[in-house]
Amino acid sequence: MTPRSWLFVPGDAAAKIEKATNSGADALILDLEDSVALSRKDEARSIVAAALRHDARKNGLQFWVRVNPFSSGLTQRDLIAVTGAVPDGIVLPKSESGADAATLSAYLGDLEAAAGLTHGQTKILPIATETPLSIFNLGTYNQSGGRLIGLTWGAEDLPAAVGATASRNADGSLSDLCRLARSLCIAGAAVADVAAIDTVYPDFRDLEGLRAYAAQGRRDGFTGMMAIHPAQVAVINEVMSPTADEILHARKIIQMFETNPDAGVVSIDGKMIDLPHLKQARRIVAAMRA
Repeated sequence: MTPRSWLFVPGDAAAKIEKATNSGADALILDLEDSVALSRKDEARSIVAAALRHDARKNGLQFWVRVNPFSSGLTQRDLIAVTGAVPDGIVLPKSESGADAATLSAYLGDLEAAAGLTHGQTKILPIATETPLSIFNLGTYNQSGGRLIGLTWGAEDLPAAVGATASRNADGSLSDLCRLARSLCIAGAAVADVAAIDTVYPDFRDLEGLRAYAAQGRRDGFTGMMAIHPAQVAVINEVMSPTADEILHARKIIQMFETNPDAGVVSIDGKMIDLPHLKQARRIVAAMRA
C-alpha cells in the first residue's frame, strides 16, 4: 500500500533515523541529497546502509532513500552503497521525464542482480517538477516501467531555476508556477496510474495550517504527503486516511453497482451516482488500513 506520510530524515544523522522509526510515519526517506553536505556524503551512505540493514521495519514501516540527482554525478555511487541493503525504494530528485525513471530502473536492475535480490523489488518515486524541462514532461511517466509507485513534486528548486524570488505569495499561497507544477503532478500521476504525493508544508510548528493544506491536497487528488518533522506525521496520516463516513458511502456505491451490474447510473440517498463515482469509491476502500 502506498504510504500516506513520508518523513524526510538526514542520512548522516543515525540518531535521528533511529528516532524517526517511532514517529508513526508510513515511510522514512533517508536523505543523501540536500540535507547532507558534500563532505559528508560518504559517511551518510554508510549510515544509511547500516540503517537499512538494521531490523527496524516494524509495523510495516517503509525505508526509502533519496539519492543525489543524475546531474550531480553522484547517483550511481549512492545506489551502489544502498541497493544491496534492500531499501523499499529510491526517491529520485530533479527527475525530468519518464526516461529518467526508466534509466534509474535499469541501474537498479543491475544492482539487484548483483546482490541476489528479486528483480523489480526496489521501487521508484520521482520528484518530478524541480527543473523547468520537467514541467513539460509530466505526462511521460507511464513509460517508466513497473517500479514506479507515485509522483511527487517540489516547491523550492523550480522557482530558483527560473529566477523567481519565492515559491509562495505574501499570503502564504503558492505562486502561479508552483500551483501549475502541483496540478500537473496530479495529472501526470493519473496518466501513469500511480499515487500523487504532495510536497512538504514548510512551517512544522503550524499544525493547523498543515491540516488545511493537507486537506486541500486530498480533495485535489493527493493520497500522501511529505513531512519535514515528526510532529507533522499524525496530522498527515489522519487527513490522508478516508473517514468512516467516506468508507460507508463508498461501500454503498460499490454494492449498488454490484447489485445493478448493467447500470451506468444509480441513485443513492437522493443523488445520482455514475461510473466516475464508482472508481473513486473503489479507491477509498482500497486506501483503508487495518
